[in-house]
Amino acid sequence: MRQDRRWGLSVSQKKELWERWKRGESSQDIARAFGKLRGSIYNVLSSNGGIQPSPRRRSRLALGLSEREEISRGVAEGRSMREIASSIQRAPSTVSREIGRHGGWATYRAAEADRRAWDHARRPKPCRLAVQRRLQKLVAQKLSLNGSPEQIAGWLKRRYPGTEGMQISHETIYRSLFVQARGVLKKELVAHLRTRRMIRRSKKSRTRGQGRGQIIDAVSIRERPAEVEDRAVPGHWEGDLLSGSNHTHIATLVERQSRFTMLVKVQSKDTRTVVRALAKQVQRLPAELRRSLTWDRGLEMAAHKEFSIATDVHVYFCDPQSPWQRGTNENTNRLLRQYFPKGTDLPVCSQADLNRTARQLNQRPRKTLAFRSPVEVLNENVALTG
Repeated sequence: MRQDRRWGLSVSQKKELWERWKRGESSQDIARAFGKLRGSIYNVLSSNGGIQPSPRRRSRLALGLSEREEISRGVAEGRSMREIASSIQRAPSTVSREIGRHGGWATYRAAEADRRAWDHARRPKPCRLAVQRRLQKLVAQKLSLNGSPEQIAGWLKRRYPGTEGMQISHETIYRSLFVQARGVLKKELVAHLRTRRMIRRSKKSRTRGQGRGQIIDAVSIRERPAEVEDRAVPGHWEGDLLSGSNHTHIATLVERQSRFTMLVKVQSKDTRTVVRALAKQVQRLPAELRRSLTWDRGLEMAAHKEFSIATDVHVYFCDPQSPWQRGTNENTNRLLRQYFPKGTDLPVCSQADLNRTARQLNQRPRKTLAFRSPVEVLNENVALTG
């Protein structure tokens, strides 16, 4: 029977939620499994920054329920403080404080005392960033300069060897960023992380159920010819969509050997629109520059067969969550952010505007090309026509 989507999660459900999240399931998958709205699942995850809260545990030094029951029996039988303390192998002062805190000799009850002790137990001590203000300021400064938590943690070890107060793990930095309840690092600093995610994701995270990765007859990048890998032959491209405001996009194509870039205006992200726009642009290239295209697992290339039929270009797909397999395209997209910062309204750009931007980028010298421009390298190998 379907669960009521309005009610919250039980303790056991929350435990299962975090186990599923750690295994890499999406919030949508988890919501479907619990019969809940995705928003209610995401609220639980985001309130903790995507990081499972540490379970509360009793201190090994604290009295347990069985010891409190023994104290309660001793009080009821009228035994002395020392006799009760001896029976539970505790100091008489410990028993005295316990009875005094929870009602005295007249009204002491084990269950009530145990509940009150748990409710009033001290919370975990604040993290080092909250205590060491100098360290907190330094970490925030490094984050604002786009340093990653792992880089910052490693730099601190090298810069302050042997100084425990100036050492911190990268995981603690992530927790302080994503769990805003700690009140240590400002939320705005998350924007300086490479991924810019607002919550922590599992390394095993996958995109099943989110409308991605379901591409029929997708040919894996692992089946690409060797000539693609070593950049020996021109005509092999990498592609992606560059996002703007209001769910707008432009398609980017980068030739692997020369880093020559083409920008394609697309009216929407649906596969028919993207494939037709790409095919129209690629058909203008000479045959020797139409060999292969490597794309990620986005559904905008679900109609890849139509693209291959129209252009005679083979399409290969990266593994899920593996942007480094299109490293040339990823690096180029970062360069394009100089022209199209995040939040740019891309529909106002005409194809002529995009062509001008691509021309500027293709005429810039690149260190990886021995400071030659992409257009120079491409012209050395093939004469462009059209």
